[in-house]
Amino acid sequence: MERTFVMLKPDAVARGLCGKIISRFERAGLKIAAMKMLVPDKALVSKHYPSDEKWLSAVGGKTLDGYKQYGLDAEKELGTTDPAAIGRMVKGWLVDFICSGPVVAMALEGNHAVENVRKIVGNTVPTLAEAGTIRGDFSADSQDAANKEKRPVKNLVHASGTLEEAEFEIGLWFGED
Repeated sequence: MERTFVMLKPDAVARGLCGKIISRFERAGLKIAAMKMLVPDKALVSKHYPSDEKWLSAVGGKTLDGYKQYGLDAEKELGTTDPAAIGRMVKGWLVDFICSGPVVAMALEGNHAVENVRKIVGNTVPTLAEAGTIRGDFSADSQDAANKEKRPVKNLVHASGTLEEAEFEIGLWFGED
């Protein structure tokens, strides 16, 4: 048995998809161990997303890949091609977006919870997510649209990527208990 952290982002809440998304986790046999709705502040969300150079460079690298894939000029649009600098921009966009409205934070538990939730949620880029996943069924946002608008991809859900990440995020959003 594992616990993982899931957040329904402001786009999921605004579109009224919370019930449909939560039911997918429950139908898969995952149990809600904790859940709350809140409008998070920037301090909380800034802690949620890492600030280390490795994470920032990885996020910036993915963004650069998206620019290249869609024939966009990152240097012209963002003023740099440094992955870490772009990662810092993307983190800022993420923090602003997550703080823009209510979110639903959940701790889910079940057998291989981290892996199973990631499978149910689908690829982080909705246009690449398979049909039958939450992102594949409910979102059609794309990297090129997000990059042009200088915002994160609206993909409805955050799901912890590892057990260690899940433990950190559950502690951050729900405290020790």
